[in-house]
Amino acid sequence: MHIAPGPHGWLSINKPAGISSAKVVALVKRHFDGVKTGHAGTLDPLASGVLPIALGEATKTISYVMTAEKSYRFSVKWGAETQTDDAEGEITRTSTHIPTTKDITDILPEFTGMIDQIPPDYSAVKVQGKRAYALARSRDKAADGEGSASSGKEVPLLAARKIRIDRLTLISAEAEAAHFEVHCGKGAYIRSLARDIGRALETAAYVTALERRSVGKFHLEDAISLDFLHEIGQGSRASNPILSIMTVLDDIPAVALTDTEATRLRFGQKLSLDPQRLAILRQAFADLNDIEHPNRAIAVFDERPVALIEIEDAILSPLRVLNL
Repeated sequence: MHIAPGPHGWLSINKPAGISSAKVVALVKRHFDGVKTGHAGTLDPLASGVLPIALGEATKTISYVMTAEKSYRFSVKWGAETQTDDAEGEITRTSTHIPTTKDITDILPEFTGMIDQIPPDYSAVKVQGKRAYALARSRDKAADGEGSASSGKEVPLLAARKIRIDRLTLISAEAEAAHFEVHCGKGAYIRSLARDIGRALETAAYVTALERRSVGKFHLEDAISLDFLHEIGQGSRASNPILSIMTVLDDIPAVALTDTEATRLRFGQKLSLDPQRLAILRQAFADLNDIEHPNRAIAVFDERPVALIEIEDAILSPLRVLNL
């Protein structure tokens, strides 16, 4: 059996504003001598906060973080909309109306629960095989006279999609700005949320600051800075910041294996579950009600993860073997 070179696990990075998520991943990869690396959930360069980064075999578990609940704090400025729905873009619309604190708190229930949201034009969402930001850039160049006016209108608009907002609260408000905290499911764009709140209040708004406070099991107070990572590279005695692969898997059902079963699974073979273990698993799936990963579990031997598996009837099939 091939054992993948380490390290394997998760880093929770507190990404500073002004640097892209891809740049952070590149810095981490260089620090760990080119180990396979990936992040769970992009943060715009403007944004700061929790950026979970998978190392080695942990990259096979990224999907379990992408669907996790997230929380953010964000600030909006009233009176204008921009191309990008944040401070980076050109102003596209203005309004002189400034909402009161009561106006704001009264409107927030409309943005709680399952709501329709159109992602920002300047986003990585694909439209007919192309990134929305590329189409938006072409459209805006056309509008500025660098192309025909009609070509800009031909760019397809992004469709609305359902997102889940679990909690949205107003932290504080001042003359021309307000500060919020939101807990949400996957796929929510905070820039779009700010834009839509502004429109619902019959004004205009864009994001001026955005901080991601949590992603599933990863929380801001436990995240490390890039400076801390650099100190480790300089021989600091700081504690090991790498978290176990199981950090993102402890909420899904687990199947304990024998040594023989673990070996078979590592070689891609299917296993047959006895009635007792099957009944326990079925109850675990019923309790979890995970619509994102139905019938998915983690197979474990001697407290070490062996493979991500799928259960159908009484047959256990390996989906991603973890070469640890």
